[in-house]
Formats: sequence, structure tokens, C-alpha cells
Amino acid sequence: MSFTRPYLSVWPLSPAIRNFILVFLGALLLHVAGTWTIPLIDRDEPRFAEASREMRERGDYVIPYFNDKYRFDKPPWIYWTQIASYRVFGENDFAARLPSAVAAALTALLLFVWGRRLGGERIGWWAAIIFILCLQTFMHAKAAVADMWLVFFVTAAHWAGFELLADSLGRRSPALGRAGSIDLEMADLEMARPRAVETNHDPDHKYWRFVFYVALGLGFLAKGPLAWIPLLTVISTKLFVRDVPLARRFWFVTGILGASAIVCSWGIPALNFTSGDYFRVGIGRHVVERSFNVMEGHGANSWNTYLAAIPFYFFMVFISFFPWSIKLPALTRHLWRRRDAIDNYLISGILIIFIIMTGVMTKLPHYTLPAFPLLSLLLARHIFDLRGSPHFARRVAVTATVVSLAVTLIVFPLIAPFFPAAQLFKLSRNDLLPDMDFGNVDFFEPSVVWYFRGRVHGYSRGLNPDQLEKFMHFPGPRFAIVPTPLAQAFSAKIDPSWKTYRARGFNIAKGKPTDLTMILKQSQ
Repeated sequence: MSFTRPYLSVWPLSPAIRNFILVFLGALLLHVAGTWTIPLIDRDEPRFAEASREMRERGDYVIPYFNDKYRFDKPPWIYWTQIASYRVFGENDFAARLPSAVAAALTALLLFVWGRRLGGERIGWWAAIIFILCLQTFMHAKAAVADMWLVFFVTAAHWAGFELLADSLGRRSPALGRAGSIDLEMADLEMARPRAVETNHDPDHKYWRFVFYVALGLGFLAKGPLAWIPLLTVISTKLFVRDVPLARRFWFVTGILGASAIVCSWGIPALNFTSGDYFRVGIGRHVVERSFNVMEGHGANSWNTYLAAIPFYFFMVFISFFPWSIKLPALTRHLWRRRDAIDNYLISGILIIFIIMTGVMTKLPHYTLPAFPLLSLLLARHIFDLRGSPHFARRVAVTATVVSLAVTLIVFPLIAPFFPAAQLFKLSRNDLLPDMDFGNVDFFEPSVVWYFRGRVHGYSRGLNPDQLEKFMHFPGPRFAIVPTPLAQAFSAKIDPSWKTYRARGFNIAKGKPTDLTMILKQSQ
């Protein structure tokens, strides 16, 4: 009798899968680094983080609140992702920022795969590297805000739109094997004259249409109507590929109805529960009014300054896309002389975003961030055709990585003590009680709510200086955060059993130094 020795077959990961994992984990670790060492920055980060906590506390996953009041600024996707992060890692700065890092890493992965399908490993790697290491991505991938999820879904929609047009743009779309794996050996990169072969019954088109409209629907849940910009990019292809049958290829009516159904699955309950206020404020104020009026001091407050600010984003890109923006003039000259339909598709998406944001009255540097993945892919396609770029690209990638890690692991801890709300919380957290009331005078920043509601179940209230004495002598444990000069003037009325804590720092929202004192009463 013979026995066959049992053995375990080990199936090693393919090189493609290993690279996918490497891109995602590399981007994630780079963007996560240091997110726990610096407090949330007023005013946006604490608002998002606290709204997610209050949504979780209420068990209401439709309507966000901040400090017990409606928060209609953004749709719910960012809150849902932060809640998921809180459930795993707890309610802290790291957990609040983690979803943005995940979204940035997923976007880098999309660029890697998209670039790989366009021209092989090198384009995929450099598209991901360029996006990961530009300044604006560095900032927003570490921020507890909604922007990076918008970038991810807009990029996914742009990619899906490109795949539906691939044959007309001069590239025959590679076949998809089982489980969606990419057979790159079947990819045929055709840079000759674009062909308008109608392949409406191609099974891949059904898949890409699904991705396109799901990305539009979820993108709207991430940050509103701006997520539908890829529709304009697709339509713009008529300018340079005139014979492509867009309506038959994209099924616009059916697809838009499907994307709208995704939005309505949340939007209808939200409108119903708030009697339409979510739409009037969320869309009316934060989209329409922001387009035609200055909000929170961001933008031009007159038509003269508005006209002068028209080139704002075209100049700001040299800062936001740094260090890769150094090559933008050379890339522009190169593309002016020679470009193909694929370049035109990427350029159209970039210009549409820049032009729309230029027309908006309120202006902030990160508004054009959804264009950066396309810009990264465009530069990756041509970076090694530009003079001196091979050595430049490698040096910049290494330098940017080192600088990024140095900033997050060395600079962030050095500036953390200058965040006064976080410092006051650290000093007083052992004396905080769950049933405390708390208020503030002349420091109405959201970071106060975020940090102290981690221990205190009440909500912050704004006080006038003449209300401080009445508030502190009201029965029950409580504390107030006030400017130190006011605390010093109030010192004669402070009971000996009360405690005080002082923190000096910088109010980033107002751009000025601040000196705060916390007056705390534990007993009746």
C-alpha cells in the first residue's frame, strides 16, 4: 500500500495584485501618518467630526447635527464613513481623518489601474505617485472633510466614461476576465486616427455604465451636484470625436434616473424630515448662493475684484499641484504641439472643472482638487517625453516623500501645543463630568465642541461677557472658556473650590494668537 503525502497548494499573488496592494497600502500609510499628532483644525474638521458623532449618538443616519442644531452644509457620505471609523477606532482625531486617507488611497489605486490600461505599468505607477505626492492631496488626504471622497467618485466616473469611449478615443478597451481581472495582454493601445466603431452590445459597456452612474450617485452623496461634472466631460468629447454615438453608448436617461434614485434614497427622507430645509440650505445656500456671492470671506466681494480673480485657479495650481506643477509649462508646450484624443479627454475634464470653479464667486484653493487625478494621469503619460523629466521625477518623488513624512512626524507634534481647545481639554479632562454644562465667550470655534463633548454630554452655548457670572453660579457642574483678560477681571468672583486652566495658542480660523482660560466648577 502506498500513501501519497498530502500537501497544501499555495497560490502566490500575481504581480498585478501585489502592485495594487502596494499602491493602496503605500498611499494609505503615507496619508495616515501623523493624523493623530495634530488636533483637528478649525473650523471645518471639528464640524464634520462632531456631526458624525452626534449622528451616531442619535441613531439618525439621515440628518446631521452639530452642537444640537441642523448641519445642512454637506450630504451624508462623509458622516457615514466617519461613523464606521469611530466604531472601529473610537471617537478621536485619527478616526475622524481616516476616511479621507482611505479615499485618497482608493483614488491612487484607480489612477494606477487606469494608467496601466492606458500604457502599462510605468504610466500607472507615475499617475498614482504624482497624485499622492502633490501638495493639495497631502493636505486633504489628512483632513476630516468631504473633499477626498468627492475626488474619488469623480475620478471613478471619469474613468468609466473614458472606458465607454475608449475605442473612439483611439484605444480598444481591454477585455475583462472573470472577477473583473484585467487581461493586459489583450490591451491594444491605438494612437492612430480615432475610430467610431459602435460596440453598444459589448458586455464591458454594461459594466462601465453601471460604474459611471453609481459613481455619479454616490459622488452627489459625498458633496452635492459637483460630482456630476463627468457628464460634461463626456459630452465635451463631441468637440474632438464628432461621430461617437454618446446617447446610445451612455443611455443618459436611464443612467441619470438610476443615479438620481441613489440620491433620492437619502434625499427624500432628508427633505421630508426637515420640511424641505435641507434642500433650501444645502443646495440653495451652499451651492447656488456660494456660486454668486462671497461666503465666509472667501472670494471677490465686487465685480471688479471678481474679474481680477478670474486667473486665480490657473495661478493657484502651481501651488496646489506642487512640486509637479514645475513641469506644467513644459507639458503645456508639449501638448500644444502633439496630443491625441485621450489627451483631449483628460484636458477637457481638467478645463471644465477649472472653468466652472472660476465662474463661482466663492473661491478656495481646493475647489479644483477633483481635476488633480486627471492632471496626474495626463502628466504621467508624457513626463518622460519632457526634457530632463526622468531624473526630475525620481528626485522629486523621493524628496516629496521624505518631506511629507518629516512634516507629519516632526512638524505636526511641534505645532500641536498651539491649538488651545485641545490643550485645555488635555489639562482638564480628568476633572470633566458627563452632566456638565459648558459655554464660551469670544471663542466660538467648533474644536471646543468636538474635544469636550468626548467627555461631556451637553452642548456648548455662546455667552456674552456679562452672562459669565450668572452662568457659572447657576446650580450644577459646569465650565466656561473665556479670554484670559476676562478671566482675570472675573477672578474676584471665582469660588476657591473652582479650578482654572490656561492655554496660549493660535486661532487658525481668525488668524490671530489667542490666550484662553477655562473656569471649571465640579460641585453644586
